[in-house]
Order: sequence, then C-alpha cells, then structure tokens
Amino acid sequence: MRPTLLNLMMAIGLAAAATTHAAGVTDQMIDTESSASGNVLSWGGTPQGQRFSPLNKINTANVSKLTPVWAFSFGGEKQRGQEAQPLVYNGRMFITGSYSRLYALDAATGKKLWKYEHRLPEGIMPCCDVVNRGAALYDDLVIFATLDAQLVALKQDTGDLVWKTKIDDYSAGYSATAAPIIAGGLLLTGVSGGEFGVVGRVEARDPKTGKLVWTRPTVEGHMGYIWDKDGNKKENGISGTTNQTWPGDLWKTGGAATWLGGTYDSKTGLAYFGTGNPAPWNSHLRKGDNLFSCSTVAIDVKTGKIVWHYQGTPNDSWDFDGANEFITFDQDGKRLGAKADRNGFFYVLDANTGKLQNAFPFVKKITWATGVDLKTGRPNFVPENRPGDPTAGDGKKGSEVFAAPGFLGGKNQMPMAYSPQTHLFYVPSNEWGMEIWNEPVAYKKGAAYLGAGFTIKPLNDDYIGALRAVDPKTGKIVWEVKDNAPLWGGVLTTGGNLVFWGTPEGYLKAADAKTGKVVWQFQTGSGVVAPPITWQQNGEQYVAVASGWGGAVPLWGGEVAKRVNFLEQGGMMWVFKLPKS
Repeated sequence: MRPTLLNLMMAIGLAAAATTHAAGVTDQMIDTESSASGNVLSWGGTPQGQRFSPLNKINTANVSKLTPVWAFSFGGEKQRGQEAQPLVYNGRMFITGSYSRLYALDAATGKKLWKYEHRLPEGIMPCCDVVNRGAALYDDLVIFATLDAQLVALKQDTGDLVWKTKIDDYSAGYSATAAPIIAGGLLLTGVSGGEFGVVGRVEARDPKTGKLVWTRPTVEGHMGYIWDKDGNKKENGISGTTNQTWPGDLWKTGGAATWLGGTYDSKTGLAYFGTGNPAPWNSHLRKGDNLFSCSTVAIDVKTGKIVWHYQGTPNDSWDFDGANEFITFDQDGKRLGAKADRNGFFYVLDANTGKLQNAFPFVKKITWATGVDLKTGRPNFVPENRPGDPTAGDGKKGSEVFAAPGFLGGKNQMPMAYSPQTHLFYVPSNEWGMEIWNEPVAYKKGAAYLGAGFTIKPLNDDYIGALRAVDPKTGKIVWEVKDNAPLWGGVLTTGGNLVFWGTPEGYLKAADAKTGKVVWQFQTGSGVVAPPITWQQNGEQYVAVASGWGGAVPLWGGEVAKRVNFLEQGGMMWVFKLPKS
C-alpha cells in the first residue's frame, strides 16, 4: 500500500519531534528561555538569576483564585530543610530533596516518574543542614551535587546514572549544596565547607562527561589549572599574589567557599560567584584583607581566570560571607550587577569591570561599619565593634561585642529577585544581631575551624524578617512586608505584577509588585525555605514551591531559634494554578 501524503507528513512530524526531544536542553535555550516558553531551565530562572518571569496569566486581578492542583511528599524520615528550586522541562519537574535526593515528576499531575537517592557515607560534615538547592539541565541530563562532595548526572527520562565524579574529600570538610549552572557550554560548580578550613574554588566541567576543563581557587596563593582536549593538566596561574593579603600559611586553609553557586551573563562572558568567610573567624590571626574571601569574583568562562573582584568585608570578623548571588541587569544603558550582602549592604557594580556604582544599607541596623566609601569601595569600619583579640587578655577569650547584622546576615542563602518592569529588587531580609567573641583556634583536618563564640538575638519584638522592595538607583526601600520569623526562602517576580515568597510559618504569599499589598496566601503545612517558580504548560500558568522547615536558623539561630522552635519540619512539593472557569 502506498503511503498517503497525510501519513508521510505525520511520519515526518513525528521524526522531527523525536529529533527535537533527543537534542534535549541546549546552550541557546538555557541562555534565552524563560518560563514563558513553558520551561524553567536554570537556578535563578535564567543564568543571570533575575528570577523574573514574563508570564501574566496569573496577575493581581485574579491571583486570589489561585488553587493547589497537586502536592508531592518527599517521603521517609528525611524531612529537614527543603531549600531547592525546581526545574521544569518537557512536561517534567526535577526537584532535589534533603539528603541528596532527586525526583522527576510529571509537572501537570505530580506523578512520580523516578527517584534517585544518593548513598551518603558516614561522617559527612554539612555546616548548615542536609540541604540541596537544585539541579542543572543539559542535553538529556539532569545534574546535581551531593553532601559528600560529588556530582551526579542522570538521564532525564529514566533516572539512569550516566556519570558520577568526586569534587573533593568530604572527610576534610568539603561538601556541595548549591545548584550547578551551565555557562557557555560548561558546567560550573562551587564548594561548601568554609567552617572547616577548606579552600574555596570554582570548577568548570564538560556537562556530558563530568571531565574537568578548569579550576579557579578563590583563596589568594593557590594555583588554578586547565585541562586540554587530551586531558592533560596544566597550570593556569595563581589566584592573586601569595601572602599579599594573608599572613604566614593561613591562606592554605583559607575558606572563601563558593557554597551558593553562581550566575552567568552571556553579554559579559563572565560567571559571577560569591565567596564565603575566611577561616578561621578570629580575624586577629589573619591580618590583612584575606582575598578573595567575602567577595564577588568575575571569572572568564573560556579561560577560568578572574577578570575582576569586589570585596564587601575585608578582614571579616563576623562571618559575613559574601556568597550571596550577583544578579546582572540593565540600567541607564549600562550592564550592572547587584548583590544584597550578608553584611547588610546592597552593592551595585559595573558587571564588566566590577567598579562600584552604589552601596547602601538594606537593613535598619548595621554596627560594624558606618557606610561604604563610593570612591575606594571599602567599608568605613567601626574598630570598637570588632570582637577583641584573645591574646590581649587572658588568652582564652577576647572582648565581646554586640554586632548587627548577626552572622546569619541581612540576607543569607534565600535568593532575591529583580523585575525589569518595576526596576526594583525584592530582597528577603532579616533584622537580628549577635553577641560575638574570639577564641584561640588551630586547624585540624575535618574539625570545625571557627575561633569564635556567638549568640544570635532578635532586634525587634514585632518582626525579624521583612520582604523589601529596593530601588538600586536611589537605595530607597519602596515597600516592605514584615514577618515575625526570619525569612529564609527565595523570591519570584512575574509579568503579572506579582511577587511570590514563602515564610517559615508555612505560607506561600503573593504581593502587588508595585505596592507590596499582600493579595494571596496559602498555608503549606511547614516552613518555606525555598524559592518559588512559575511556568506555562498546555496554555496554563503554574506556580510551585517546596515546603519543609530547616536550614541554618534552627541549627545556629540562638535565641531566634527558640522563638521559632514551634515550627514543624516537612517535605512537600506544592503546585498551584487558576481553576478552569
């Protein structure tokens, strides 16, 4: 029988569809797509990390009708903190859970398609709960990092293991909790473990094989490496200049972990990674700026070399880190980048050069500095508000100070969002302080390397957290929504003039992006410490968030932890849409 023209056309169409599906996620898709196409392909929505979606079917006029359509339990006894942002591609949702688990779900129904549970060894040392913040998609793979400092790549369709590789030695304090990103065809990852004296770095790999392409240490004095196409390892220049800003041998265990991962801007060709605290916390042991700790480093993804850096807290004495995300955006014809730092200041930099454009507080109380010098880029320290040197007294404990923000920061891991429609950043911030003092300490492999004691305390009776709309041009807080508990979940903003965020009390909320008026909320049953997403499928817009209380606050929060100890743990994926009329 001769095939009809219709049969031939159908066959060609099916073949084309199969070819498109086989091609999987491409670099171009990752760089240009947002959820308007029906997909969420990157941590941050797009590699730049703006967490803005142009979708507007859900908007201020109808969001009050938003209804849950399915919920999925992460199961078992492994509740703990759920900090992951889901990814959505080809009708599937990929979401990581605590204890290094990954689930593939039908994005429309919540049906579990497959599950991968990484076998963790005894003796892992995550500092701040057994969390994972998400995965990366490339080609037909889904890739995520594990608490024992490995990377795992699985088939999106089946969950079958394709490759697995070791990042570093978990027994030395290394771990990995951040979502990898794809930048210029490379898989970029950081490392966790700054409280154990690890050496921070950024690594680039071939996402299809896991083979290293380059590594870039984020502590001055350490050598970077690059691998040629034949797999030969070559030196790629020392980061900084040995001992220029670090005394003695302390740079060898210098911290500066890249534990939150990074962002990437194809317009600049640069990846931006924040770096954590220098080790140990006792700043009197390490006189100098201690580069590249508490900084943003901009790395050329082709060469693996640092193009520029900006340090927010030189010679950090408060564990202020600098690991928070750097989000690029356009303003007055310039490509800029913004960061809400743990130290309480909001920074705006030239994304190409790192030159400081603006800096201002986004929290109400900062005691360690009076401001930032816009000419030099350096903070104006308040010397008497640095915890004292133990050797100046009895050798056991330095003088105690009260510092604000507390070491958990004006903003921590919870990512902010930027709207190109309102030109505002939406920053989940916290108002708290701490009593802090320094103690003697020596490095021991696999042991906590702090040299400090501390107690976190609330500053106000009526609130700790506040979602704030911040104007990066003026430094003005346009509006805020206060919360009794510390905010620890990320933010999403949309073309529907909405801002979504979660609270520890369990609510997923939506507010008018221009005014801050709360227009919808839903109780998820456990604290929300993860970022929401939105996508479009079969002509309908969906919103989703993971719910599950945990993270650093109940572990490190001192008196604040006591205030929120009534909150219950959990582990659920919640998905919402408008009901069909």
